[in-house]
Amino acid sequence: MKMKWSSLWCIAGIIILNCAVAQAVYTSAKAYLDRPAEWFKSDEAAKIASNILSFQASNGGFPKNVDTASRPYTGDTATIHATFDNSATTDELRYLAHIYNATQNPRYQQAFLKGLDYVLAAQYPNGGWPQSYPPGETDYDQYITFNDGAMARLMFFIREVANDPTYNFVDAERRDHCRTAWDRGIDCILKCQVRVNGKLTAWPQQSDEKDFTPRPARKFEPIALTPNESVGICHVLMNVDHPSPAVIQAVDAAVAWMDAVKIPGIRVEDRPQKDTPRGFERFVVKDPSAPPMWARYYEIGTNRPIYCGRDSVVRYDLSEIEIERRTGYQWLKYWPKNLIATEYPAWKAKVEGAAASTQPSK
Repeated sequence: MKMKWSSLWCIAGIIILNCAVAQAVYTSAKAYLDRPAEWFKSDEAAKIASNILSFQASNGGFPKNVDTASRPYTGDTATIHATFDNSATTDELRYLAHIYNATQNPRYQQAFLKGLDYVLAAQYPNGGWPQSYPPGETDYDQYITFNDGAMARLMFFIREVANDPTYNFVDAERRDHCRTAWDRGIDCILKCQVRVNGKLTAWPQQSDEKDFTPRPARKFEPIALTPNESVGICHVLMNVDHPSPAVIQAVDAAVAWMDAVKIPGIRVEDRPQKDTPRGFERFVVKDPSAPPMWARYYEIGTNRPIYCGRDSVVRYDLSEIEIERRTGYQWLKYWPKNLIATEYPAWKAKVEGAAASTQPSK
């Protein structure tokens, strides 16, 4: 599966992935990635780079849910837990690439390559990535992680490194490794797509790193099909140049499944309420005029929306789980809306047009 840089789809995929993940309240390297090249020569850019470097773990990765840009890390770097969760590591590495290109400071290049090596080393031979590397000792830590777009985000990153001129400073061997990693990742994604009665559907948040079967994540994240993660995975597959019949079939099936499980006639309403964990209560309200929504989780085999509290008991009504989880998680949203309405039709037309152009003339 050879690659060709397709900026439109990659940008679309990155935007969707970033929007799909709940945004933590902190400033990270991501906030500076759209600055002009000249800005990266400034003292401000150098200060931010110094802060970012202070958070780099010895294995090359970066921690999550911390502000790596605005202030330096003052603790023991041996305690930093590097991860790919919640956009960690990839945005810091993108920043280092930009500032190296602007300054040619070898320190930034070395730090970037160390981080890239961490990303590449973390990939399983079968093409999947765990949430962090080395993975922990529990099953959850070792599973292939689609949760919150982790694997899809890594796929887009290695694609950038392999093809984008921003990374021309990376040696040919590493860029070739990125291309191989992309191909293995695509193969892994296809193997993780869930079949029900022989029919392809979508993807779970996590898959077993050995047999690719669906696995649970945290206690309130059960084994299920997940539109949120499946949208990001479709974006990855839609970036394959000259997609194989298997890739096309995977995207077609996933989009058809997501379209089939949409929930019409409801909306989510948060109402202020004192003495609750977050100061509000959450209700699912019937509204015939509301656009379709999607549940975060669908039961495999029945396609029923499911909800789960910290007791790990699957329930079929959001009101039946405890208020802390009911209001502390995104259970119903519009994740596949743009994919189904605009992105997939455009991709499908492009693929069909390419196929038609290769047909011999009569």
